[in-house]
Amino acid sequence: MKPLRIAICTGSIPFVRGGAEALTDILAEQLRQKGHAVEIISIPFRWYPKEEILKGYLAWRLINLDESEGQPIDRLIALKFPAFVVRHPHKVTWLVQQFRQVYDLFGTEYSHFDSSEQDAELRRVIRHIDTHTLSESNRIFAISDNVRNRLRRFNGLECETLYPPPALDGRFCNSGYGDYVFTISRLNRMKRVDHLIRALAQTRTPVCCRIAGQGEELASLQRLANEVGAADRVEFLGYVNDKEALALYAGALAVYYAPFDEDYGLVTVEAMKSQKAVLTTSGSGGVLEFVEDGVTGFVTPAGDALVLARRIDELYEDRRLAERMGRAGEPRVSSIDWDITIAKLLEA
Repeated sequence: MKPLRIAICTGSIPFVRGGAEALTDILAEQLRQKGHAVEIISIPFRWYPKEEILKGYLAWRLINLDESEGQPIDRLIALKFPAFVVRHPHKVTWLVQQFRQVYDLFGTEYSHFDSSEQDAELRRVIRHIDTHTLSESNRIFAISDNVRNRLRRFNGLECETLYPPPALDGRFCNSGYGDYVFTISRLNRMKRVDHLIRALAQTRTPVCCRIAGQGEELASLQRLANEVGAADRVEFLGYVNDKEALALYAGALAVYYAPFDEDYGLVTVEAMKSQKAVLTTSGSGGVLEFVEDGVTGFVTPAGDALVLARRIDELYEDRRLAERMGRAGEPRVSSIDWDITIAKLLEA
């Protein structure tokens, strides 16, 4: 394929980084490695006050990315909402997520929308815009079956699942099965890291946990560790660089990742590429597309810290079980690689 000029479009919240931002960066890097010219285009998005939401959609609709300085932009890849609103004759949407507060999170503690007439109308408008503008794509991919199923359920649109490979693909390794459970994520309520801390307080073994990541829930999680008497076995690592993350995965007993209805769950794929069992819970969304209970990890009831504690103890007391589960997971994610992914995105 001849080199292309490619625009990657994504919504962003200033000073906040998560999986979508990491995916944007690595996608750009991978495309450049294959000889393409790539530009990341991001417009800041605010969901509060609610009057700001449609302004964010309108900003994307008003820009013209057909060409730049007289040179055509050959492809446009839209990722996170509301970037897929943009017009382009060769638009491909790789859907990370929609504005979940008006979709699957509506009616839960994680949505700021209520049942008022005003909110209902805004939700209706957003869903209409999403359905119309997504259908303009030459092709739609979703980052998981979970995201694909939401698109079908709420918007009546079909698409293909295309799992994103990890940024550090090809560098994951295994250095044994240590004495700690590892988790890495942005620390907010939806990641349910508190469940791991509560479980750790009920283990009968001296297992520890190492928590990497930053976020608004850090102080609350630190207090919780003290309250339940587990502070001496919980290590909050904050930001870790790539080398540190690889080493933490490599030496872990297992990896915990149990967010609420996760879009995808890249941590799960990273853990399995490191030959680690994954500890998760029911209702964790995309994570459950990879974790088979008792085979590649354990799926425990959401909110039942004691059951999770017993599963952690099982792995601590039987390292061969931890190894067997870890090795069972690796083949399930081995086909998730960048060569296949890039070819799919550019064939449309």
